[in-house]
Amino acid sequence: MRFSHNDVLVVMALPEEGGSYLIAAGANVLYTGLGKVNATYYLTKYVSETKPKLVLNLGTAGSKLFKRGELIAANRFLQRDMDASALGFKRFATPYEDTPIFLEFDKVFKDLPNATVGTGDSFETNHTIDRGELVDMEAYALAKVCHLENIPFSCVKLVSDGADDDASDHWQEIIAKAPQIFVEIYLQLIEN
Repeated sequence: MRFSHNDVLVVMALPEEGGSYLIAAGANVLYTGLGKVNATYYLTKYVSETKPKLVLNLGTAGSKLFKRGELIAANRFLQRDMDASALGFKRFATPYEDTPIFLEFDKVFKDLPNATVGTGDSFETNHTIDRGELVDMEAYALAKVCHLENIPFSCVKLVSDGADDDASDHWQEIIAKAPQIFVEIYLQLIEN
């Protein structure tokens, strides 16, 4: 499926991930800042005024499964730091609501490897696969807003680190490569 520039909202945590390059390519870009609260607030504020035909989250993620520099599409999302199991709830489930543990969307980038993103408000340095094959700090929050607002959502992550003790240094190295890569991903969606 192809879109016009006005149909797609690109959501990124930080301008350093390539926003100025995307804007130069014609994209509508929303920066949320880091974390689930910021992501939820800024996307909710945006979609209360304008509903895009697709929200596309581009950003970096850690992974022990995939290699640094690899592009991964995601269509399943979980909240890796939600744990009310001591109260009798399933791990990752938000108590007293019917939102599924895994939010799942149609695949948009079918030519990329696919994975589940585990989102939490921590820069993961001790990752285990049960919390998602990729880890980030915003995707689940964005996915939940889109789920609740019935807006299609897609996510592509550039693996920046192994979610281990070297994660911070490796993230700094990859971030310089992200802008050009993300422009190419975005342009795959846009009508010529």
